[in-house]
Amino acid sequence: MPTFREMLAQAKSAIREVDPATAEVEAAGPNAIMLDVREPDEYQQGSIPGAVHLPRGNLEISIESRIPDKGAHVLVYCAGGVRSAFAAKTLQDLGYSDVTSVIGGFNRWKDEGRPWSTPKSLTTEQRNRYQRHLLLPEVGEAGQLKLLDSKVLLLGAGGLGSPAALYLAAAGVGTIGIIDMDVVDASNLQRQILHNTERIGERKVDSAKKTLTAMNPDVNVVTYDVRLGADNVLDIIDGYDVIVDGTDNFPTRYLVNDASVLKRIPVVHGSIFRFEGAVTVFNPYLGPCYRCMIPEPPPAELAPSCSEAGVLGVLPGIVGSIQAIETIKILLDLGDTLQGRLLSYDALEQSFRTFKVHQDPNCPTCGPNAGEIVIAEYDELCMPHVAAAPA
Repeated sequence: MPTFREMLAQAKSAIREVDPATAEVEAAGPNAIMLDVREPDEYQQGSIPGAVHLPRGNLEISIESRIPDKGAHVLVYCAGGVRSAFAAKTLQDLGYSDVTSVIGGFNRWKDEGRPWSTPKSLTTEQRNRYQRHLLLPEVGEAGQLKLLDSKVLLLGAGGLGSPAALYLAAAGVGTIGIIDMDVVDASNLQRQILHNTERIGERKVDSAKKTLTAMNPDVNVVTYDVRLGADNVLDIIDGYDVIVDGTDNFPTRYLVNDASVLKRIPVVHGSIFRFEGAVTVFNPYLGPCYRCMIPEPPPAELAPSCSEAGVLGVLPGIVGSIQAIETIKILLDLGDTLQGRLLSYDALEQSFRTFKVHQDPNCPTCGPNAGEIVIAEYDELCMPHVAAAPA
């Protein structure tokens, strides 16, 4: 049975080792990733900025989801260079072709005055609250911290905004802005689940804030009890990472589209009608915008509002939840979003269909020959029956 020293010597003989000075240079190169294999309590006391943290005990189980590219130049470090040597050998055995262990580890790195920082970490209460997220390698602590630092603006606290807001707050999105200038009405309660009977007559943004902060005190709810217009849209959306569009009128949709393209903020668009709903993602200049999909509003007789045609109360729960999923995918850069695709849902058939949405080369907002974006009101597009409030 080999001794520990013999096992360490055997591992080191099979791998490449570099000192911290060399590691710092190589870490700045293309396709380079620093991997911290220390325990969570060590990591919380300080780490190398940008390093991927994965404790040595979880290496075999989680490494392929955290570092999927087996050709990446992986620089592994621990506290003193012992665990990193074993980790580097394990990575080589798992098929990683360019692995290096940092001699002296984080302790020597710090002693030599190289850059390090104390990473943000979740509190004990947050670890308990978000533990199901932490179990997902695609999210983990880094992803949860990113959600807590994220800012999402909801256009409306109505049918679509309600489920989207509830799930985004529950997921730990740190700042949720809500714009709505309406009051809670009894007719809203069939589908707008942010509100309740006791709040009839209350401002919707105030009712929404009460619900969300009671659900998750981590969330900062910013309310805008104003009409969204050309005079304030750029100021309101500024600083948000994603916009969740739950409006049901064309003037606001075109206004938000132009402003979001100008600010380069992704929009998760949702719409509902009777028993049908649709969701897509408009990511400025990376995919189509709203004007690419709908260059001009349809005539009034082809676009009745929900107040005229009705809507199944459960339907916005499904569509709004999909909007919340797409928002989180954008924030965490997960999977394939609905950018360039329109997801259509039919509740009566219980079916989903996906349609391609292409960028319009002649789009007046995002096309290659588009002129300067001018933020203006589009009230002339608003049909008499179309409400200026969310669904």
